[in-house]
Amino acid sequence: MKAHARLTAELDPATGRTVLRELRSMAPLTLFPKRGGTAAFVHLVNSATAPLGGDELTITVRVGPGARLCVSGVAATLALPGQHGEPSAAAVHVEIAEGGLLEYLPEPTVVTSRARHHASLTAVLEPGARLRTREMLVLGRDGERPGRLTTATHVTRAGVPLLRQELTVGDPVLDPSPAYLAGRRVLGTEVLVGAEDGAVQPASGQWWSLTPLAAGGALATALAADAVTAASDLDEARRHYPAWC
Repeated sequence: MKAHARLTAELDPATGRTVLRELRSMAPLTLFPKRGGTAAFVHLVNSATAPLGGDELTITVRVGPGARLCVSGVAATLALPGQHGEPSAAAVHVEIAEGGLLEYLPEPTVVTSRARHHASLTAVLEPGARLRTREMLVLGRDGERPGRLTTATHVTRAGVPLLRQELTVGDPVLDPSPAYLAGRRVLGTEVLVGAEDGAVQPASGQWWSLTPLAAGGALATALAADAVTAASDLDEARRHYPAWC
C-alpha cells in the first residue's frame, strides 16, 4: 500500500487565526481537524492496520509564515511484518516558514516481532521558525522480541544542518548494551528548535538527557521501561530549554 497525506496551515491576517488551506487524507493516513484558539490542531489517525511490510506511507506538512499548528496522534502505531518479509517505510516531510510553529507529536511506534520498518523525518525551517517533534519507539509488545527499525531525523534551518541522526533498534546484541539502550524497551527522543535560541545548557537525569545542538536547538533523549515514563522524562528535559519550557 502506498499513501500520501498532505497538510498546509496558513495564518489568516484578518482574524489572526491559523487556517488549514489543505487537508488531504489517504487511507490509512486520516487527518481530523479540531477546533481550537488561534492555533490549528489536527489529529492523525491510522484508519487501517498499518504499516505492514511493503507499505510506503508519506505525510507532508507545510506551515506558513506566522502560522501555529499542532499535529498529534490518537493511538499507537504497530509496525507489522509483511507476508513475504518485505520492509515498510513511513516518511514525514516538514516545511516551516519564518515565524511559523509546528508541534508534531505522534503516539508511540511499536516494533513487533519480525517487522522491518524504516521511519524518517525531514524538516526544513526558515529563520525564526519553531519546531517540536517527538518520537517514541517501543521494542516489541509485552514479552515479544522486537523486529528491526531504522529511524532517521534530518533538520535544517536557513540552509544550516541542525541535526543528522540515524539509529537502528531491534538488534539482540546492541540493544542490551549499556552503551546503547541498556536493555530498556522504550526510547524517546524530542527535537526542540526555538525561534531565538539563547544559551541552552546540557541537563540530565538518571535516564534522560538534554543536549544542545551546535547550530541551535536541542535534542532530548529518554530511556525507560514504558512509554508513560519516557514521556514524563522528555517533559522534564524540555523544562531545561528556555524557548520551549
